[in-house]
Amino acid sequence: MADAATGFADRHIGPRAADVDRMLEVVGAPSLDALMDEAIPAGIRLAGLPDLPEAESEAAFLARMRGLADRNAPWRSFIGLGYYGCVTPPVIRRNLLENPGWYTPYTPYQAEVAQGRLEALLTFQTAVSDLTGMDVANASLLDEATAAAEALTMLCRLQARRRPAARRFLVSSECFPQTIAVVRGRAEPLGIEVEVADVGAARAAGGAEDLAGVLVQSPDASGRLHDLAPVTAWAHAAGAQVVVASDLLALTLLTPPGETGADVVVGSAQRFGVPPGYGGPHAAFFAARRAAARQLPGRMIGVSVDARGRPALRMALQTREQHIRRERATSNICTAQALLANVAGMYAAYHGPDGLREIALRVHGLARALAGRLEALGMAQRNDAFFDTLRVDPGPATAAAVRAAAEAARVNLRYHPGGDVGVALDETATEADVEAIVEVFARAAGAAARSAPAAVGAAARSAPAPADAPSAPDWPPELRRRTPFLAHPVFHRHRSELQMMRYLKRLERRDVGLDTSMIPLGSCTMKLNAAAEMEPVTWPRFADVHPFAPPEQAGGYRRIIAELEGFLCAVTGFDAVSLQPNSGAQGEFAGLLVIRAFHRARGEPGRDVVLIPASAHGTNPASAVMAGLRPVVVACDGAGNVDLGDLRAKAAAHGPRLSALMITYPSTHGVFEDSIQDVCRAVHERGGQVYMDGANLNAQVGLTSPARIGADLCHLNLHKTFAIPHGGGGPGMGPIAVAGHLAPYLPRHPLAEPGAGGTAIPPVSAAPWGSASILLISYAYVRLLGARGVTAATKHAILAANYVKSRLEARYDVLYTRPNGRVAHELVFDLRPLKARADVTAQDVAKRLMDYGFHAPTVSFPVAGTLMVEPTESEPLDELDRFCDAMLAIRGEIDEIAAGRADPVDNLLKNAPHPAAEVAGDAWTHPYGRQAAAFPLPFVAENKVWPAVARIDDAHGDRNLVCACPPVEEYAEATDG
Repeated sequence: MADAATGFADRHIGPRAADVDRMLEVVGAPSLDALMDEAIPAGIRLAGLPDLPEAESEAAFLARMRGLADRNAPWRSFIGLGYYGCVTPPVIRRNLLENPGWYTPYTPYQAEVAQGRLEALLTFQTAVSDLTGMDVANASLLDEATAAAEALTMLCRLQARRRPAARRFLVSSECFPQTIAVVRGRAEPLGIEVEVADVGAARAAGGAEDLAGVLVQSPDASGRLHDLAPVTAWAHAAGAQVVVASDLLALTLLTPPGETGADVVVGSAQRFGVPPGYGGPHAAFFAARRAAARQLPGRMIGVSVDARGRPALRMALQTREQHIRRERATSNICTAQALLANVAGMYAAYHGPDGLREIALRVHGLARALAGRLEALGMAQRNDAFFDTLRVDPGPATAAAVRAAAEAARVNLRYHPGGDVGVALDETATEADVEAIVEVFARAAGAAARSAPAAVGAAARSAPAPADAPSAPDWPPELRRRTPFLAHPVFHRHRSELQMMRYLKRLERRDVGLDTSMIPLGSCTMKLNAAAEMEPVTWPRFADVHPFAPPEQAGGYRRIIAELEGFLCAVTGFDAVSLQPNSGAQGEFAGLLVIRAFHRARGEPGRDVVLIPASAHGTNPASAVMAGLRPVVVACDGAGNVDLGDLRAKAAAHGPRLSALMITYPSTHGVFEDSIQDVCRAVHERGGQVYMDGANLNAQVGLTSPARIGADLCHLNLHKTFAIPHGGGGPGMGPIAVAGHLAPYLPRHPLAEPGAGGTAIPPVSAAPWGSASILLISYAYVRLLGARGVTAATKHAILAANYVKSRLEARYDVLYTRPNGRVAHELVFDLRPLKARADVTAQDVAKRLMDYGFHAPTVSFPVAGTLMVEPTESEPLDELDRFCDAMLAIRGEIDEIAAGRADPVDNLLKNAPHPAAEVAGDAWTHPYGRQAAAFPLPFVAENKVWPAVARIDDAHGDRNLVCACPPVEEYAEATDG
């Protein structure tokens, strides 16, 4: 391998030194540095390496990480507020959460090679629908707070059609505080009034005519359970709709919100086997009535049929995706929490309804026992009905003593402003924990009363002990669940570890991930997710930290966060970073809110126009609309570059209303545009800010930077450039980096920084540092590669793209290049001429690539009828050659059609992919042979990937929307491999 640091870089970067020489020869460049000079404009090149530490070996890095983990104090946390200890069954942790076969695949746009993930996500949706009592659920959202915010905007959008004056949303003051903060931040730019109040008092006061909706929580932030039926009846009578935030484990015992009239139910699936991880990632759930199915934000898995008429799974309603709808999109969602939703769904399948109910009863039994023993101490318990969380009034003289005793015992509790103390138990709680908590309160009561601790302890011991087999909750009848749940066979067939292991492996084998072959998706940077980078994420000292634990208990996390912020500043050239956004689109939204706040602070609130090139990612205009801004499209010229003349004209036309330009660099077409600094200058001259979409940062690191090109801020897709795996559709992280003048406006979090406000925008995620546990992966990426390694990775990514271009450009038209013919780290092949010649589409080529063992490149983006390819720096030369050989062979198959030697309809491409059941079946009616269908090149036989199903009928699935596990009688057929 040429021009790279030694050690880990040799493992991360695929081509060897001799391979690089061969690639350069094919590309026609004398050296790697000479190729960089040809690919990147000289005016934006950096003079030296970024200010990053020297590379570490994997052994040294992991040893240092163990030391940092030890700086996270192992206190027992009973804080609650949506984050709880849980037990990840080892069979799920090892075979799913820590398994590259599950964490390296991409979003399941190519459903034929994603049937395993799709089945797991459908299982998650079914569990959520059953537990909430709702008709449909999506395949997860980012966190509970953003799910609630999505519910608010969806209901307001629906109300606008029939009650346009209803723009007020009533939010219960007993919702989680982080949810209230995120909802407020999401509503304000859209002109939605959020009123935080006691919902019971609001009902009594009346005046709900202008209400669009109501958000309530049960169990609420204090742990109290509520009868929701009166609230929903009152709201519906006024024409409003109701969102309920709830808890999946509690819903095994609690009346489902769907049975009380809720219109939407949201929450977090975290406690279904996903550790707290200092805030994430965790799968949020979002369930609704069937009438709203086509308005649900995010992704929804549905059942369709394949070309052979057999059931097959796919993402339903894919045309809602942002690259199609752009500013008319229902949300800007680009990343979900698929990996974590899969963990939660498999947790439900492993335990089944009886196991989940047993866990819930045990947790509730411990909470009841604790309540009884604290009441014996004279501590009033305020919650008349509760599941796992108590709100204890220790009395004004005792409150401070409780906190001191808890800290002495290394126990975290929640301290309410008025002196009450919250105690939230969970799956990991034991009788010993109950004893420890009782002892905390007993010591506090004894100290406050100046009496003997022994007497107090005796009073506590006289109360009932936790029962081994707790009885059903003693709640009022209207709160008790009576309907069964999780009746589908998937929740009953996998109880033993052997059964679960085989089930997970069967699903894994139906998918293509990076553990199988290259995933050449343009704009998505499917690079190596190294094992050493992944390893610390599930270590208990990182996994079990509560996000609202006192900062001194998270010394390891805080050190890593501070260092990573510094690394990202060094890479981008900016002055400050917020790690809070937990997806790229959330980063876009947060960045635009920062720009909006900056203009308002300078007395220019009228700046509301965002210029967006026609080639931009679809999330850009969607994010602008969410931020209360108005997208204006800027034309691109014939070479795909921003039309500088049109940009200047529109910047001048909008003048004092110009807020920002959103631009991707290198361009969405995969080219370093020469005029980029002129583009930025034209915006700055009119008082606007330049937002750089960081989707293509993998072509910049170490060679140029957002600050160098003239941007003011950017977001960084850590799940692309910085090696966080895509997880089959999430998790992701989208931190924003900003120049100094924008730093005061970065989001802050009320629970991490009490009293935060001032110029800062509201939080955009539920946890202070977003999905903090996976920041460890990007931290590892930088630490293991160092300054020279990250720069070498960029160079090799650009080399790989130009190599693929050189091998294929004689047979496939390359749509955009620099004037000298070079591309950046990705390139676009134009397949539209093949449609005219042979009636072959980009989708046909995508499906045929599956027969060769490859996931397709990005289809029809950024231009309809094209394939966008990004090989990354991680792929070795032999894999690049296999992909190129496959593409050339497919072009030969297309030529056979064009020449009339292959049937125009019944051919290898139109029938692709070819599953094993078809190839090995008794009947074969095609005019081509089975060998050509299944083993078109010799290398395919060495690593054959059999698509699980034939080509899926997307239109059928959208017309016949089925978004839960098929009925029992269809189950065997639907899952038969």
